[in-house]
Amino acid sequence: MALRRSAPTARSGTSARPGTTARSRTLPALIIALLLAAELSACTSGGGDGQDRFKLGRVSRADVSELVEAPAKVAARATATVRSPSEGTVRRLYVKDGDRVREGEVLAKIDSPAARERLAQAREADGSVAGGGTSLPAGLDATAFQRGTDRTVRDGFAAARKVAARIPDLRQRAAALAGIAKAEGEYRTASQAAREAVARLNDGLGSLGTAVSSITAAQRVQTRSAVRSAERTVQDLTIKAPFDGVASVGGPAGGTGGLGAVLDQLPGQLGAQAGGGGGLPIPSGAGGGAKDATSIATGVPVAAGDAIVTVTDVSRLSLAADVDETDVLRIADGVRADVEFDAVQGGTYPAEVTGIGVTPTESSGGGVSYKVTLTLGEGTMSGGGRAPRPKPGMSAVVNLRVREVRGVLSVPSSAIVSSGRESIVWAVADGRAQRRVVGLGAQGDTVVQIVRGLREGEQIVVRGADAVEPGQEFGT
Repeated sequence: MALRRSAPTARSGTSARPGTTARSRTLPALIIALLLAAELSACTSGGGDGQDRFKLGRVSRADVSELVEAPAKVAARATATVRSPSEGTVRRLYVKDGDRVREGEVLAKIDSPAARERLAQAREADGSVAGGGTSLPAGLDATAFQRGTDRTVRDGFAAARKVAARIPDLRQRAAALAGIAKAEGEYRTASQAAREAVARLNDGLGSLGTAVSSITAAQRVQTRSAVRSAERTVQDLTIKAPFDGVASVGGPAGGTGGLGAVLDQLPGQLGAQAGGGGGLPIPSGAGGGAKDATSIATGVPVAAGDAIVTVTDVSRLSLAADVDETDVLRIADGVRADVEFDAVQGGTYPAEVTGIGVTPTESSGGGVSYKVTLTLGEGTMSGGGRAPRPKPGMSAVVNLRVREVRGVLSVPSSAIVSSGRESIVWAVADGRAQRRVVGLGAQGDTVVQIVRGLREGEQIVVRGADAVEPGQEFGT
């Protein structure tokens, strides 16, 4: 168990701090009863002089490992949930739970008449603008028209960003925001050219045709974006594996329709506020209900954002440990650890720290912990055989070796007595107890390093140290 104390006390074990999970090392009840009986007998025997309640030992050299214990969970190298890009029905499902899949492999196909209809409408709107469908209504100020167009576009980009912000997958969110930024930049350039053309028209330096052409070019930025979005949505109706891994049908809630649904928030045909016609139908693109294996089958209806298949890359496993704030500053990259799993009795796995988070997490008890990431190696069983490979999400206990020293002066931890800010060991010289203030180094579960105050070979009290009186006599 981890030793978490500023000054050791004479005790045989320690309890875990709030926010950590202590391991159970419970012995069978019969063995506990026998041990307690033996201890009580030793404390009360000895002809009434109480000497048998004490035990003497000597200062010696040993290896000492100071441990920090923390609860942890197994994490996969990567996990991605592929979702339906539009409302429709499952046309065909190609995988089942536990199937190994390769990157690019087709997992499912969705039939969505609505997505295909939106593509047709987007192409029609783009063709209309490209063919000169944009014109200024009679008597309408070109400046007001362009301002109305810009206002419509700003609203569209703002709506798209709100949808993108709800995408839980960081990579998909980044791709969506990048797509929005690209479209916004293209429109900004075209809109500036349109405003300059309108200004020249108002100054009598340009023609109406040139101004309308510039406004049309700005509008085509959006109609082309709508076409690309709708084409991607239709393309994504064929759902493919994002990387090699293990498939699980369905997945968690909280998704969106992806980049296609985000860009669908952009107006497909601008100018509605200025009287130039309505925009394309816009799906919600949000929601994303949880779906389990029984909810996904051929012919089953799905909504935009519904989870279809989750792919997990288990080629490399890691651990996410929650380390108490009182211990996290002692941990650094490269610190080694031993790991035990509730699901693998008798198995021990090596691990190594690869990252230390800075975002605090509050526990139910009010304490604060920080995430520490570790790589996980191959485990071995107590009998020497190979331990089974754990699965993502399994619970573990990590013993981080924050300090290791070898061949140093040491005493049993039961020999240490706390006295205010001092640590005391009772040495026995000429048969009498002498109080020694000692300096401590690495502090293990059962052995503590001594850096000053004692010499190798000196006799000390290792049991009953908290009851020793100065000058107390001990038989030699």
